[in-house]
Amino acid sequence: MTPERNLEHLFATFDSVLVAVSGGVDSTTLAHLAQRHFGARAQMVHAVSPAVPAEATARVRSHAERYGWVLRSIDAGEFADPRYRANPINRCFFCKSNLYRRIAVAFRGVIFSGTNTDDLGDYRPGLEAAAEHGVRHPFVEAGMAKSDIRACARRLGLDDLAELPAAPCLASRIETGIRVEADDLVFADEVERLLRAEFGPIDVRCRIRRRGVCLEVESGVLQRLSAPAGATTRAAVEAMIAGSGRSLVGYAPYRRGSAFLGAPSGA
Repeated sequence: MTPERNLEHLFATFDSVLVAVSGGVDSTTLAHLAQRHFGARAQMVHAVSPAVPAEATARVRSHAERYGWVLRSIDAGEFADPRYRANPINRCFFCKSNLYRRIAVAFRGVIFSGTNTDDLGDYRPGLEAAAEHGVRHPFVEAGMAKSDIRACARRLGLDDLAELPAAPCLASRIETGIRVEADDLVFADEVERLLRAEFGPIDVRCRIRRRGVCLEVESGVLQRLSAPAGATTRAAVEAMIAGSGRSLVGYAPYRRGSAFLGAPSGA
């Protein structure tokens, strides 16, 4: 049986669902699949927060309007939680705990997340919060990895999702132990949007570290930025950083989770 058939069988065991939609490829594709199966019995829930990229929120609202989703927006409330704001190694646990608690209080139904099998190899304390709130992970239960989800998005004609770079919450740009501030998240988002406006849907992270700002970009783009032709873009980015009162440490190859310090060995 194919993973997508497994997913259909899983859906058939529920009467209605709540899909937590962040705006990334995984949860947004899951929302489309749930909409096709459940119709109005699937509600999509999107958390509006300083930690959610503006483009992600716009994408969720656009898809909801275009495809007729039942969409609810909420404040997950994580910024009122000092444990989250302290940015400890398990920050994601407090973020997801707040999110799933708010969803459970506001709506009735089983909560679905877009977690896939690739995510299980990382240290993800948010999965502990999901377990505490009975959240289900249909892609994991169906045996679907990120590549399967992208392929599914293509079959659904959702090419904008299929090619979408990974887009974790903006708090992932802040080095562990540095307090999470809304201004820092907005700044990181603005810098990354500037670079994507120039180079397209690339992997880019504006990391905020104790020693300053480090821009991580995928290798091909890093070469273009370093070349003379990239001088204008570099100047624009560096002017934005200087104008914010921050200092630029430098440029580096994109490395997943590099601001995440102190994860358990092997994560």
